[in-house]
Amino acid sequence: MGVAPLYPIICALKDAGNEVVSIIGARTRDLVILENEVSAVSDRTLVTTDDGSYGRKGFVSDVFNELAAKGEKFDMAMVIGPVIMMKVTSSLTVAAGIKTFVSLNPIMIDGTGMCGGCRVTVGGQIKFACVDGPEFDASMLDWKELINRLGSYRDFESRAREKHECRLEGVQA
Repeated sequence: MGVAPLYPIICALKDAGNEVVSIIGARTRDLVILENEVSAVSDRTLVTTDDGSYGRKGFVSDVFNELAAKGEKFDMAMVIGPVIMMKVTSSLTVAAGIKTFVSLNPIMIDGTGMCGGCRVTVGGQIKFACVDGPEFDASMLDWKELINRLGSYRDFESRAREKHECRLEGVQA
């Protein structure tokens, strides 16, 4: 899902005259989206799937490690997707001295910051993803707090998923 919000960023970076290397990752081939669109505005597009059903088998972080091992240099990284992927990948890019931004999409209830559901600590300061973000400097993010806060809703989400009855199953288009 991180490719969708990343696509306009890629377009803007390319329009500004930057060389753009895009790494798209998904669990399986069926979940790879916007590959053609991203490829059209990127100098290179590398695709990886966790199960190896398409592109390179592995994770976005594995592809970044391979590029870095070959001596490729990058000025900036935008990492968007599942939190654990963003944490792992940005830890590598930050360690390599690359200015890295992540885009957070925690639960946002009211979009004003008043509910506090999307609260994160960045550089020791409280921020709200809905009004202060969603992009933040990955090197300043309190990843442990973010992961713990996202996990606080896990039980509620599991119960809701168990009770949910899909009304679209079997509907003909």
